[in-house]
Amino acid sequence: MADRTAPNCHLRLEWVYGYRGHQCRNNLYYTAAKEIVYFVAGVGVVYNTREHKQKFYLGHNDDIISLALHPERVLVATGQVGKDPYVCVWDSYTVQTVSILKDQHTHGVACLAFDLDGQCLVSVGLDSKNTICVWDWRRGKVLAAAPGHTDRIFDISWDLYQPNKLVSCGVKHIKFWTLCGNALTPRRGVFGRSGELQTILCLACARDELTYSGALNGDIYVWKGVNLLRTIQGAHGSGIFSMNACEEGFATGGRDGCIRLWDLTFKPITLIDLRDTDQGYKGLSVRSVCWQGDHILVGTQDSEIFEVVVHDRSKPFLIMQGHCDGELWALAVHPSKPLAMTGSDDRSIRIWSLVDHALIARCNMEEPIRCAAVSTDGIHLALGMKDGSFTVLRVRDMTEVVHIKERKEAVHELKYSPDGALLAVGSSERVVDIYGVVQRYKKVGECVGASSYITHMDWATDSKFLQTNDGSGRRLFFRMPSGKEVTNREELKLVQWASWTCALGSEVMGVWPKYSQTNDINSLDANFTNQVLVTADDYGIVKLYRFPCIRKGAKFRKYLGHSAHITSARWSHDYQWVITIGGADHALFQWRFVTERKTKEAYHIAPQEALVDSNSEESDSDQSDVPEMDSEIEQETQQTYRRQIYKEDLPQLKQQCGEKHRAVALKKRERAPQSSLRLHFIHGYRGYDCRSNLFYTQTGEIVYHVAAVGVVYNRQHNTQRFYLGHDDDILSLAIHPLKDYIATGQVGRDSCVHVWDAELLKPLAVLRGFHQLGVCALDFSADGKRLVSVGLDDHHTIILWDWRKGEKLAAMRGSKDKIFSVKMNPYLPDKLITAGVKHLKFWTRAGGGLIGRKGIMGKAETMLCAAYGWTEEMAFSGTCSGDICVWRDMLLIKTVKAHDGPVFSMHALEKGFVTGGKDGIVALWDETFERCLKTYAIKRAVLAPGSKGLLLEDNPSIRAISLGHGRILVGTKNGEILEVDKAGPITLLVQGHMEREVWGLSTHPHLPVCASVSDDKTLRIWDLSPSHCMLAVRKLKKGGRCCCYSPDGKALAVGLNDGSFLIVNGDTLEDLVAFHHRKDLITDIRFSPGVGKYLAVASADSFVDIYNVMSSKRVGVCKGSNTHITHLDWDKRGKLLQVNTAAKEQFFFEAPRGKKQTIPPPEVEKMEWSSWTCVLGASVEGISPVISDVTEVTSTCLSADGKVLATGDDLGYVKLFRYPVKGKYAKFKRYIGHSCHVTNVRWSHDDALLVSVGGADTCVMVWRHESDAHLCEGRRERQGDSEESDIDSEDDGGYDSDVTRENEMTYIIKALATNVRPMMGVKPHLQNKEVSVDDRPPVSRALPMPEKLHTNNVGKKKRPIEDLVLELVFGYRGNDCRNNVHYLNEGADIIYHTASVGIVLNLTTASQSFYTEHSDDILCLTINQHPKFPNVVATGQVGDTGDMSATSPSIHVWEAVCKTTLAVLRCSHAAGVCSVSFSATGKLLLSTGLDTQHTLTIWKWQEGCQVASRSGHTQRIFVAEFRPDSDTHFVSVGVKHVRFWTLAGGALLSRKGVLSTIPDARMQTMLSLAFGASNLTFTGTISGDVCVWKEHVLVRIVAKAHSGPVFTMYTTLKDGLIVTGGKERPSKEGGALKLWDQELKRCRAFRLETGQIIDCVRSVCRGKGKILVGTRNAEIIEVGEKNAACSILVNGHTDATWGLGTHPTRDVFLSAADDGTVRLWDINERKMLNKVNLGGAVRTVCYSPEGDMVAIGMKNGEFIILLVSSLKIWGKKRDRRSPIQDIRFSPDSHYLAVGSSEAAVDLYDLSLGPQLNRVNSCRDLMSFVLTMDFSADSCYLQLSTGAYRRLVYEVPSGKQVTEAAVIDRITWATWTSVLGDEVLGIWSRNSDRADVTCACVSHSGLNVATGDDFGMLKLFDFPCTDKFARHKRFLGHSAHVTNVRFTSGDRYLISAGADDRSLFVWKCVHTPH
Repeated sequence: MADRTAPNCHLRLEWVYGYRGHQCRNNLYYTAAKEIVYFVAGVGVVYNTREHKQKFYLGHNDDIISLALHPERVLVATGQVGKDPYVCVWDSYTVQTVSILKDQHTHGVACLAFDLDGQCLVSVGLDSKNTICVWDWRRGKVLAAAPGHTDRIFDISWDLYQPNKLVSCGVKHIKFWTLCGNALTPRRGVFGRSGELQTILCLACARDELTYSGALNGDIYVWKGVNLLRTIQGAHGSGIFSMNACEEGFATGGRDGCIRLWDLTFKPITLIDLRDTDQGYKGLSVRSVCWQGDHILVGTQDSEIFEVVVHDRSKPFLIMQGHCDGELWALAVHPSKPLAMTGSDDRSIRIWSLVDHALIARCNMEEPIRCAAVSTDGIHLALGMKDGSFTVLRVRDMTEVVHIKERKEAVHELKYSPDGALLAVGSSERVVDIYGVVQRYKKVGECVGASSYITHMDWATDSKFLQTNDGSGRRLFFRMPSGKEVTNREELKLVQWASWTCALGSEVMGVWPKYSQTNDINSLDANFTNQVLVTADDYGIVKLYRFPCIRKGAKFRKYLGHSAHITSARWSHDYQWVITIGGADHALFQWRFVTERKTKEAYHIAPQEALVDSNSEESDSDQSDVPEMDSEIEQETQQTYRRQIYKEDLPQLKQQCGEKHRAVALKKRERAPQSSLRLHFIHGYRGYDCRSNLFYTQTGEIVYHVAAVGVVYNRQHNTQRFYLGHDDDILSLAIHPLKDYIATGQVGRDSCVHVWDAELLKPLAVLRGFHQLGVCALDFSADGKRLVSVGLDDHHTIILWDWRKGEKLAAMRGSKDKIFSVKMNPYLPDKLITAGVKHLKFWTRAGGGLIGRKGIMGKAETMLCAAYGWTEEMAFSGTCSGDICVWRDMLLIKTVKAHDGPVFSMHALEKGFVTGGKDGIVALWDETFERCLKTYAIKRAVLAPGSKGLLLEDNPSIRAISLGHGRILVGTKNGEILEVDKAGPITLLVQGHMEREVWGLSTHPHLPVCASVSDDKTLRIWDLSPSHCMLAVRKLKKGGRCCCYSPDGKALAVGLNDGSFLIVNGDTLEDLVAFHHRKDLITDIRFSPGVGKYLAVASADSFVDIYNVMSSKRVGVCKGSNTHITHLDWDKRGKLLQVNTAAKEQFFFEAPRGKKQTIPPPEVEKMEWSSWTCVLGASVEGISPVISDVTEVTSTCLSADGKVLATGDDLGYVKLFRYPVKGKYAKFKRYIGHSCHVTNVRWSHDDALLVSVGGADTCVMVWRHESDAHLCEGRRERQGDSEESDIDSEDDGGYDSDVTRENEMTYIIKALATNVRPMMGVKPHLQNKEVSVDDRPPVSRALPMPEKLHTNNVGKKKRPIEDLVLELVFGYRGNDCRNNVHYLNEGADIIYHTASVGIVLNLTTASQSFYTEHSDDILCLTINQHPKFPNVVATGQVGDTGDMSATSPSIHVWEAVCKTTLAVLRCSHAAGVCSVSFSATGKLLLSTGLDTQHTLTIWKWQEGCQVASRSGHTQRIFVAEFRPDSDTHFVSVGVKHVRFWTLAGGALLSRKGVLSTIPDARMQTMLSLAFGASNLTFTGTISGDVCVWKEHVLVRIVAKAHSGPVFTMYTTLKDGLIVTGGKERPSKEGGALKLWDQELKRCRAFRLETGQIIDCVRSVCRGKGKILVGTRNAEIIEVGEKNAACSILVNGHTDATWGLGTHPTRDVFLSAADDGTVRLWDINERKMLNKVNLGGAVRTVCYSPEGDMVAIGMKNGEFIILLVSSLKIWGKKRDRRSPIQDIRFSPDSHYLAVGSSEAAVDLYDLSLGPQLNRVNSCRDLMSFVLTMDFSADSCYLQLSTGAYRRLVYEVPSGKQVTEAAVIDRITWATWTSVLGDEVLGIWSRNSDRADVTCACVSHSGLNVATGDDFGMLKLFDFPCTDKFARHKRFLGHSAHVTNVRFTSGDRYLISAGADDRSLFVWKCVHTPH
């Protein structure tokens, strides 16, 4: 009976009792078919109440916790919990998956909602950020994602009346979201005064921006926009859990057990209290409600579903119930009726009818119930309780028979004996008590001996024995009824057991995994009649085994549904059903048992039914009847292709090592050699572990792969062309149906797939980011649009790509076992099959996932290849035993014997198939595999004369096969490619060594021939001349590692791995002589030069033997090394040997005796060596790589002319150095081709060719050596030309302060701004108020309180200001941004930016308009030049982390005329976006990040989706721009680099710029870009040169185009002329602006009339005859091309602005800044009228009351008074040494108050004339002065200080006034203080890190405007005494607004910014009368 196969019968889920009401809400709906959809445990249930039937959706693998219904009400979305939770969208009619949405959330999916038309689905995660994702669910693609909130989100809904708006709510918040581009932008709901801030549980959206939400306290909150409009109080008694909107209105359900219906305007219609209905009970809590017509569905906390009919609402139907609180543990089945009894921690016992699928009785007990049993006659029901008691009830009427409490701990198991006389009760006290049933349950015995709690018990059929299991895993037997333990096992041999529910015992050993001791099987039950066993475990899996089940690790069938632990499983009395109960999910599952006979029928009935039977996967242990695995396959399944070091890691390693070796790098390093290599021919094909990797292309060439190279072979010309885009072993290859594109997949940590063009050998797409370790199988779809790939990771992940876009369409774990082959269905592009170890799986795409089902076959066979047949349901697969399996849908129809041994390859033809197997036979079949039409055996005898080589053995194993051009192409395991003519002759085209490593290589001394020897035990001779064939081969008895031709080429010496060596004839390869003196392998072998008298043989046991070739004797032994010898070389005279060892030692020995010599290094260099293949010594010092601890140079070879040294290393690179290679880390040229270590390199005798052999990749590669002359001819783009060397030179062409500043700039988001001034003390809103002592006298007698503020110039009627509108901005961000000024509308407007505002300036009217949607500073701006997108602008801003939240950096694409946002792109460029550029068609946008990786990202901006992204460079990138004629090519420049990029599919490929062509060119810091025709690129450098590049090679340098850095360049698209701007002193000849021709050969310079000593141009743009220039000094200038006339369009401060002074009567104002200027601005003229340069930083400025004088305070403590009319200095004084913070004239013009940082205010009497005598000063201020205000009568002065104190002083005495009564009665002339009770309300809650920096009360005295460190302007009412007062906020400034002032008449408000150096003018909008 040791059958270890799975049983043939199976289970089908028939009914689920229960509903998940706990911890979930809004999860119950009517579908379109009027069925009810809900979920329980891990199952989606569709319940048809009319027919009382259930359907199940089983696509989840853990608890479902959220559900949403599609607006058409057929599709359902469900979300689950788990580590990698996913969302399934499924059809409620067919219960089939439509789409899977995965890889986005963690922990779980808490809420789901569909939008109005059902195209988008939003999901909310349970992770710490409560991430919100918006999906295009049909494609399984994320459209946008953002952190939702810091606390739990309970509900989310789309606004069904406004597009792209969502609302989410949860713990203490509600948020209103806008979706634009890929950005979700939230606005928090403002609770305000209408309702308290509290948790919102559910919501529904209505028309007119109204949102209704249910709160925790039972109120309904009504929102308008983001503000709380009103509350409907007491809608429910407590929390409202569910709100459902339908056509008629809204339904709400709450914790109070009530349902309320409301109409569409939320007026109450009716209230239904479920607690008062006949089915109701106290404590009923509603979790879900759905109103449809006159029916209402209600789900409760206690797992019930009610259906209420509105007109008969007192009688709700109870249509589903289940257990609720706590866990469900007790299950018993009736012995003779189809009944099941369950009892739970909710203290209820319930009886269910298995036939009617209904609850028929329920009874509540006093205690939680843990187990149950029914007596044999079915009369009594015994219940074990958690408190240790047990109760017996009569089943008939549930009356109590007896209640007994013997024990304190829970009763876990009780059972009646088969004769009904005894009841055994097992408790956690390790005891089983035995009670007599007839004696009214008197205790008759107890069984002691268990060492832990009792878990399972079974009686013997004769009731004489009881067996128990306990928690410690022991199994005990007791004699009944006494309870004595039975220790003698002999007695038990004949015992038959009445039931088997024990988890231990030899009969059930098989249910435990092979190597596990775990206790995770909770329950099992044997069905003796059908010999099956059902088990239930902690993972929610029900399994079916054969019974008895003796050997561990038996096969099973498994069923999912329960999510977590299943506590019990039992067969019904007649074995029709299995009943299982879930602990945490409170659910009862009823499974129908289907026996073998019925199983067969079931397949023909319903396809859904077959799904439920998920045939087991994990249980593939060694089945007894699996045939021996074929050795080849065995080997292959074990290969992991892991690497010690992956190529992807090289850049980081280089950087780490490079830092260590910086010092060395500074020395002058040897240049790379002039000549170069080009891959010419490869002998080799990878057949030994790959399959189906050989095809004909469209043009009849042959494509295949070997090592890291894709090879296209032309058999007519016998030439090869190469695709060299990979950097490690290619493992798989597929061809596009049109046979012109090839896909190849490689090994790698993040391994990629390349799709490339077989003609051009250029990559079309690179797909990466999803596979680990490697890609082992590929296939194109029939239309060629999709590609499927399979990874080598542990799960063999399958990915479906849209390869052109580089998009992942779907992904899924493929199988635990290795997958060999994948095929896409040619008829249905969403279906595919995978073949692999012991499986064939059929997959269907569903959204972002794939659903896979195993093919149904008797015993699992390993499948090696697969093909589809002539219809979509026919499939064929080849097995490892030589059969072909024929499949229809998923059923195996028949098998056909095709080969002896595995069938490795099959290929479908128009009519029929061709197969190839290990037996070396190619078979042609008809289309049904009925007949084999023809076979071809691969034999030497039939080789055609034109073959390019020799067949090593007959019938080699065939690994690849394909047809075309009337021939069959065959690839063999031995690395041969053959072409079989249909008539029979076979031609060998290409061949290479077989598996194992190739080490030995030697080139013939005077013929184009080389020899190689490998571990595959062959010695081969290759022809290097154009015939490229293998001339001879000889099999050796052992593998070899080295070989060498004698000087005359007649003999060939070969060293073998067993310590012997041979000398053979160089032509025939016949033996001449053989020796065997050593045990270890021979590592190198060399003939001495000249006549080849001596032979030196080095071995791994550390000796070199010297033989006399003529006499065949050993004449010397060289000793002295401790480790094995690696390399040997002879000197020219044949007298001296140079030896290298593995320990990096270098030795010299004298021949022939082998005496060790010590030779000083200088002497060594003078010597002449006949060959150089050593890797040590001063002359090759520079060859060892920077990362030498990871990788070694394995071999070298010096060319015959002694000029070029070729090396091979462990990473597969072949490099060329200039010899001698002195000094470390020399420069080189390097070539990729080999995949891992290159074991040997050798030059041919005439240096025309270089031959290299790869270790594991088995190739012999032949490279053409091209001298300098070749190179200069065409400099055409040659493949594989070298990358530059590893360490970049330090000299980057100089230093420039501007560049350094820009490079080191750190941009901080406004939200993290800190104080701009060094404030100390407690903030006003946190200070405790002192109570004033004198209570005011009654109002009648007192004078009326005076006005707070003297209101003089506002006209008769005072009107408050209700809004501010941005009118003008004076400023431009030129100091650290570039290329940010452009013409628009044919030059009528210009566009630029400052702070967070985009500005469009009309040049004729000088009016400005603004784009203000950015939330933080704009750093870059570009315009779309394509005519299809006129006036489209992209701007990028600062941000913090790239976590897609609202403060992440983002790019806005907008229309400049009407300022509408077209897209917002949130990006992962942490820190900010520093450059943006549109592509030629205008559809793509390129952005560059300031993050540490300097990421480059390409967007489809209209869709808001990312096309590709990649880290750009290790150092700062300044600019990246698309070529003006391309959508795929762009260039990036930055600190010491320029890179040329190509977009291929979803990947970005780059090449460094190559400098080596121009002598002494060095890589400088590159700052700017321009482009020319025929692939020219111009880059401006820090030194003022401009580099000219063709493709990626430097061709010319325009020296000193500017005298300083070239900051900006502009390419005119119309005529190709180029404008450059730089940093330069203006001179006669020219200046910082130049206009050049298309080639940058001639130029014209322009002078900018700015009057600066040095002009620094940061931005240029060219329009019609005009050039637009932006400078570092915040000027924008327009220059005429003809007359060179300059007009300044925009002026601005160039450093932080601090002081503002508004004129008392006119609309002009003054500003003062750290740049040392005071400027006068005219608001109506919209321009700067004048500026005065004061030579030092200015902090404050003020007009006198008449407006005739201006007082100016300086940072150095000086102050100056100017006369306005003449700008002459009237007086100046410096009494202080620290900055003047504020300066004020008294209203009567008598005094001047000067406040400084020295904690003092000086008062000067102006009536005494210009000598400015100080009359007094106010001291004891504790801190510096912030602001000052005079009283209206000039008698008092109020100060605010840096200690958050407001002080009042008398004028001119300087005495402090402290009485509150006096202060309260003062009327002030102005109010600019941020301190004082009158302005307490301006301080906000979140000002702990930052402050309110400035304030100004309007002239009317009704408003106060404030500015703060976050860059916000706020408008409050004045006075403003309540904390956190209501206000309006205005954004635009960067961090730190330093000053605000109203102009006369309150017409405008001016604000000044520190960080943005800009002045904003806001128009005041007054409330109408």
